[in-house]
Amino acid sequence: MLKQLNMLIVGVGGQGILTASDIAAQVGLDLGLDAKKSEVHGFAQRGGVVDSHVRWAPVVGSPTCERGTVDLLMAFELLEALRWIDWLRPEGMVVVNRQRIIPMGVSIGDMTYPSEADILGALRRRAGKVVVVDALPLAEEAGNPRTVNTIMLAALSTLLETDPGLWETAILRRVPQSYADVNKVAFRLGREAAT
Repeated sequence: MLKQLNMLIVGVGGQGILTASDIAAQVGLDLGLDAKKSEVHGFAQRGGVVDSHVRWAPVVGSPTCERGTVDLLMAFELLEALRWIDWLRPEGMVVVNRQRIIPMGVSIGDMTYPSEADILGALRRRAGKVVVVDALPLAEEAGNPRTVNTIMLAALSTLLETDPGLWETAILRRVPQSYADVNKVAFRLGREAAT
């Protein structure tokens, strides 16, 4: 059984990062572990960067991970995975959404968005395992594009020695009852995509 985990969940405002981190923390508690989280969402409502640390252990002191100690990096946007890669411990795991959200610097021509091949290459050089999920089309297939976070959590659940039912139950407790069925479909699609 999993005894300790440092996670970093990153993306762009509006992608469901904070909900995903709430659910991930709840799963840690449901496993009987101490779970703490910390989040930064500054300009999230304007498409800014969002990051959330989630830590599980028998006893968690600080809610934030130190750079280089993250066991699992989950990125809801491709470039954000690259931006946070130094936080991953060598041979850690990455779950990354293939979605690209063009930052302002790229839009106005001051910066260039790296190619997907360059980003994935950098992730693979650092990580022991990289799982790439095309979450937005899967969420649309499930019936609601807002289920991207469920797709990502389902993919994450395939990498951990945890009962997938714990993840699905935590998700269903968090979403409105009227969205339960679409989230069940999204959870199944996310697990299938990751395996």
